[in-house]
Amino acid sequence: MSYRIVRCTSIWRAALLASLSAAACGIGGCGSAKSDAGSAAPTVGVVKVTRQNISSTLEIASEFQPYQEIDVFAKVSGYVRKLYVNWGTHVKQGQPLADLEVPELEQQVQQDEAMLRRSQQDLERSREELNSAESSYNVAHLTYTRIAGVQKTQPGLVAQQEVDVAQGKDEEGGAAVSAAKDALSAAQQSLLSARAALEKDKALFGYTHMTAPFDGVITQIYAYTGALLPAGTASNKGNLALCRLSQNNLLRLVIPLPERAVPDVRVGQTVSVNVTTLGKTLQGKVARFSDEIDMQTRTMYTEVDVPNLDYALVPGMYVSVAIPLHAAQNVLTAPLQAIQLSGENKGSVLVVNSSNRIERRDVTLGIQTADRAEIVAGLSENDEVVLGEQDQYKTGQLVSPKLTLPGGSE
Repeated sequence: MSYRIVRCTSIWRAALLASLSAAACGIGGCGSAKSDAGSAAPTVGVVKVTRQNISSTLEIASEFQPYQEIDVFAKVSGYVRKLYVNWGTHVKQGQPLADLEVPELEQQVQQDEAMLRRSQQDLERSREELNSAESSYNVAHLTYTRIAGVQKTQPGLVAQQEVDVAQGKDEEGGAAVSAAKDALSAAQQSLLSARAALEKDKALFGYTHMTAPFDGVITQIYAYTGALLPAGTASNKGNLALCRLSQNNLLRLVIPLPERAVPDVRVGQTVSVNVTTLGKTLQGKVARFSDEIDMQTRTMYTEVDVPNLDYALVPGMYVSVAIPLHAAQNVLTAPLQAIQLSGENKGSVLVVNSSNRIERRDVTLGIQTADRAEIVAGLSENDEVVLGEQDQYKTGQLVSPKLTLPGGSE
């Protein structure tokens, strides 16, 4: 009996204490304080939507090639008598590369000169013979004219035989003049032929002095002093060249331009060329393209010229070419870190409104670069968008915005 009284007393005391505790919490607000502490607004990094100039670029890897590069062959076959260049020699147009020794060609030139002198002498002799024939003809013709005139005015004074003899000599003199003219013409043609043969062999002999066809660098030497160079006009591809000449003061980049970028590229357009080996960015220009899309690769052959006057660039260096495609001035932009892409030119962002609560908005995108995107619709200037991961925030959530830079710094 006593046990039941004590137990009821303990229950009554516990109930009384619970009632007093609840009343105290109701008056002091201890429960609401714990709730407020659990729902404190988290700090969120935001950036403002601003107006900027923006442009999109196409980056393509390529490598430098010489503007032009050739193997220098000999026009005539001969031995290398003297070599003026070596590996890496910089030459100007017309600068000597080598001299060839061709003895038989030298003798041929001497023979042509002798033939030319003989033809000149024959021409002079033919001229003298023509002058002599013309003089004889003039005398015979004058004699015949006089005798024929006397016979006509005074018949019987001159014998007919004398008239016939004078006439014969006149005709003979005319024939001699005609023959002398033909001989003179033949001598003139012979002289022209001899002069042409001499000029031809002199031109061939001139090829024994090999010169650079353009400014460039000797990148390879194939033959040295004493080597026999065959004439480079034969169809045999095994012919030995003297050297390889590359024009490196102007380099070219060959770029397979994608079909989507073809409408935006123009001849003369400036592009950025990043040379990673040298750690510098240069400027080049679109110089030419095929104006035709390859049906297999769906690209268009495009070339960019890059000046290299100081020869700091070397053919074969890898580069990254940035070709500007689209550009817009003073348009709304936002960092790509703040945009969750959902399709082509579509995405969504989290905006902190004037009540410091999260809103999700769909946006339409325009030009996109490596770090920013044009906002065509969905945002206004100075809107604050959340940077970074968006899944950790909920629509309507109370936050404490903190203005930061796109890179994450304040």
